[in-house]
Amino acid sequence: MAPPIKKIYLFPCKCRLPLLIGISLILLTLVTPLAHSEADHLKYSRDVTLSRITSELSAGYGYKLEYYVSAPIEAFWRFKTDFNSDILLTSKELIEHRVVRTSGNAVITENRYASAPGLRFLWKTSVIADQYRLEFELLNTEDCRHDFHYGSIQLTPAGGKTKVTQIAYFDFTGASFWVKYPWYGGMKYTLTKVAKWEQAMASRYKSRYIVASSK
Repeated sequence: MAPPIKKIYLFPCKCRLPLLIGISLILLTLVTPLAHSEADHLKYSRDVTLSRITSELSAGYGYKLEYYVSAPIEAFWRFKTDFNSDILLTSKELIEHRVVRTSGNAVITENRYASAPGLRFLWKTSVIADQYRLEFELLNTEDCRHDFHYGSIQLTPAGGKTKVTQIAYFDFTGASFWVKYPWYGGMKYTLTKVAKWEQAMASRYKSRYIVASSK
């Protein structure tokens, strides 16, 4: 007959119940968005390369995002620089978008995001057409609780496709948690989801921009 199994308690009896309740509440906050998005996370993590890079400044964070879209560079460039397009609001990450003004090669836009619906982000995007390059900067950093946020998007021809390389440097309240959080709402999930959305939209609407670029 096997000896009876001894129960080993890591915590005294008096503190186990509140501890378990606390752990349950923490797990609930984590598992709920995870269950909601696990399938999407697996879907959106394919064919996208995301890496952390050192910030150019003495503080903050940086990332490099790379992916390919199934559209020639001329067509995708028109897609990326069509700031008034109604296609932009098909992204679930974006809940409001408008062009505030243009000045030379700079376009000022105002966005509201699903991850921070109470904040309005005012972006300045410089369009460098001869290089297929966009350079962006958050203008109202204080309103959005950012110290800084800026970067670039570089398009490169890749046969009949286009390679997209996006680099950004930023620092804001909660950034250290955002860059490490691996699930719904974290940096990896959000950026790869947006990249996958662009891949899908470029494939679906490229005929519109191929026709436009041939005129």
